[in-house]
Amino acid sequence: MALTASTPRSRAGFGYAIALTLGIAATVGGALAFQYIGGYIPCALCLLQRNPYYYGIPVGILAIVASAIGLPSWVTRALLVVIGVMMLVGAGMGVYHSGVEWAFWEGPASCGGGAGVTTNAGSLLSDLNTVHGPSCTEAALRVLGLSFAGWNVIASVILAAIAFTGAKKAA
Repeated sequence: MALTASTPRSRAGFGYAIALTLGIAATVGGALAFQYIGGYIPCALCLLQRNPYYYGIPVGILAIVASAIGLPSWVTRALLVVIGVMMLVGAGMGVYHSGVEWAFWEGPASCGGGAGVTTNAGSLLSDLNTVHGPSCTEAALRVLGLSFAGWNVIASVILAAIAFTGAKKAA
């Protein structure tokens, strides 16, 4: 097969798709590690902020596959743009949650504080209706002045920048 001007373009965006998918997996993996290893129970908004990452991983895998098997570059670009938009949505949710934590605005009614996780197995079923997650208004941990929601904004913006840069370079 003769090399043409379009041959190098068949893998356009491959490196960006890999970096992006690994970055998304690492970010949500870190959140899960804080939850299951560190013992930080996420509030309702924290759980909601993970959705763009959960949806972004399979789309990222599709972008990797599309680039690896040589599909037209517009397919990889479109998938990278979709991931970029997802990450911007995640950043918006993080800004909203940070604003709730800093009392700039009210959070949703579902984010009220609760009693925590039950330790009595006998009352587990009855506690399902009464036990709620932690309040969205209180940051579980602050690192360098930022809560998990604030760090999510930074991670989401960086990942969106990678996605949009990859989409532009794959053109």
